[in-house]
Order: sequence, then structure tokens, then C-alpha cells
Amino acid sequence: MDGRIERARSLRRDQTEVEKLLWSHLRNRQLDGWKFRRQEPIDRFTVDFLCSDAKLVIELDGGQHAVEKDAGRTRMIEACGYLVIRFWNNDVLTNIDGVLLRILEVLRGGTPHPNPLPDGEREQKVLRHD
Repeated sequence: MDGRIERARSLRRDQTEVEKLLWSHLRNRQLDGWKFRRQEPIDRFTVDFLCSDAKLVIELDGGQHAVEKDAGRTRMIEACGYLVIRFWNNDVLTNIDGVLLRILEVLRGGTPHPNPLPDGEREQKVLRHD
């Protein structure tokens, strides 16, 4: 079996609490009817959440992530034709409604708000590779 698929299955079994929380709002087309998958292989990476219809990848970042490494990963995923948005774990835990609103804005193709989260929280980056 493909090692990427087995890794994705393992990550699905061993979700973090933050992943579980966001997944509880994305699964079963709960977010405006959009279908998401979790821990999905794309190229050599396994992304946290994918809406393939919108070509949207959602990544959750905790303290273990390095900004430069994430930027390179984002560029490679975007080169495969996806839009990547990232949220800090703390944003999901403390402002799930703001996170979901931001995801909906992107899905609906609206003009992204530069910072839908409370002051002091991470500014959301939407990076496009055209």
C-alpha cells in the first residue's frame, strides 16, 4: 500500500484536539454544504483539511511549526493548484466562529478580510500562486 495513504490513515486515527474541534464543524457538509476531507495526501504532503471542489487546503499550526518550512510547504501545495489558508491552533480553540467565517469567505470567493480574528491573534494569510 502507498505509504502516503497509510500515513494519512494514521493521522486520522491520532487527531489532535484542535483537529477534532475543527473537523466537528467541517464534516458531513456542515459548512454551507461544502465537502471536506481530513488528512489528505497532496503530492508528498498530507494536508490537514481539503475541500477538493474549491481546491482549498486548510492547515492548522501549533508551536511545533516553523514559518519558513510552512512557507515552502505552502508554495509546493499551491504549485499543485490549491489555495492554502492557515490558522494557529489557538485561533481554532478561542475563536472557532471567526475561523469558520474566514473559511466561508474564501469558499464563497469574497474579498478576504485581512484579520477576522480579535486583536492580538494571528493575521490570516491567503497566499495565491498564479
